[in-house]
Amino acid sequence: MRPAYLTAARNLQLGREWAVEGDQARALEAYEDALTILTALPPERTRDVLLAHTHLAFYQTLALAGADAGQQHLHLGVSYARSTRDPLARAIAEECLSGLDVVL
Repeated sequence: MRPAYLTAARNLQLGREWAVEGDQARALEAYEDALTILTALPPERTRDVLLAHTHLAFYQTLALAGADAGQQHLHLGVSYARSTRDPLARAIAEECLSGLDVVL
């Protein structure tokens, strides 16, 4: 199972890099790949932390592209950030929600 986590984390990292470079299509594809791997794994904290980060990155990338389709990713990312209590995921979730007048 550890190789699956490493692969998902690498896809998340690549997706973030591509999003910063302006290649949203590749970034979204990398996030999709990460989500496919992670949702196939049994629930545990590591998986849930990665899911929080991936959903929030997905939302941020879609928001930067001006797409409204990211609301589901925002909702799921915030939910996972709350349940895992990962400080970084919570900080990212709060940043995403700051423009929406919602408190985490």
